[in-house]
Amino acid sequence: MAQCCSPDLSLICCLPRSSAKMSDKPDLAEVSNFDKTKLKKTETQEKNPLPTKETIEQEKQATA
Repeated sequence: MAQCCSPDLSLICCLPRSSAKMSDKPDLAEVSNFDKTKLKKTETQEKNPLPTKETIEQEKQATA
């Protein structure tokens, strides 16, 4: 059953308390067991490329 931290946080979804131990340092055991071969290959595409030097010059001339 979920327990809320505080009654004045009623709009925030309170998660069930976990029995896992919290620590300042992350558990690196999961990282060392990670299988990189299961990752899919992707192509990175720039969504908003920077303008070229020529484009900047054209815009400067158009506004002048």
